[in-house]
Amino acid sequence: MKKNTVEDESNIIDLSEYAPIALFAYKRLGQLRRTVQSLLTNPEASATELYVFCDGAKDDVDLSAVSEVREFAANINGFRSVSVVLRHKNVGLARNIIDGVSKVTELHGRVIVIEDDLLLSQYFLRYMNDGLNLYSDDERVISIHGYVYPVQQALPEAFFLRGADCWGWATWRRGWALFNPDGQALLDELRRLNLTKAFDFNGAYSYSQMLEGQINGKNDSWAIRWYASAFLADKLTLYPGRSLVHNIGNDGSGTHCGNNSTHDAALSNSLINLSGVEVKHSELGFFAFERFFRRSKITLLSKVRHRFKYVSSKVFA
Repeated sequence: MKKNTVEDESNIIDLSEYAPIALFAYKRLGQLRRTVQSLLTNPEASATELYVFCDGAKDDVDLSAVSEVREFAANINGFRSVSVVLRHKNVGLARNIIDGVSKVTELHGRVIVIEDDLLLSQYFLRYMNDGLNLYSDDERVISIHGYVYPVQQALPEAFFLRGADCWGWATWRRGWALFNPDGQALLDELRRLNLTKAFDFNGAYSYSQMLEGQINGKNDSWAIRWYASAFLADKLTLYPGRSLVHNIGNDGSGTHCGNNSTHDAALSNSLINLSGVEVKHSELGFFAFERFFRRSKITLLSKVRHRFKYVSSKVFA
């Protein structure tokens, strides 16, 4: 197995027959270790190249945790090769991912993207590679996604939705070429075409508000710009009917994630069959997501109200 640490991304060499993995990490050693362990349960891991993009420390407070992550990354085994890209300074998650995905797709033509807070099913890499191979020449499809919300409705074995997503995904060079980092241009176009309601799942989730936040510097989300780019290009993303990804970053440790279990999804214990999937936007899938967003909003609001009543009873008792 080849292993190397590179200071310059231009030194990365294309060796893999399977789609390479780009793994993005910062300072969460515990989550990163679990992510890598779950990847290694996939039989395809030993034939897959892994690139670990380690961001630099923001300050001296994070330096020790960042160093631990880098040391762990340098000693990862079990993949065809491991290349660790060390950022000399803190570039932030968005820039790290945008640059890393751009570099790997340029070299390999495709990439599987994960962050350091995802647990993967043993069938994750099989599904990703099957999807990448099956739709590699289908211009209607922009990406493959591994996570699906714990919706109440029964879902198809696999289905497509307009747009793109960010919790365990894959794309090709041609798909990533459509990514537009200009949030203002994306929002202006959504408004010009009167698409904000559809973009927000009929108002069930305020994605357009998140895009405004990115423009105004309230967040630095690459994911909202990826979703908007794909949505405006009228491209489709493949979803599994059973989740192959479980996010363990909703424990308050992540930069952009709170502490809640609303999005917890059980990992699929069987393969996703991609035969016979109709390449069109799934109204059933869209409705299930819309219902989930509305239900999650109500659940969160009830928790906030309950917490407020609890605090009030303590203060005013």
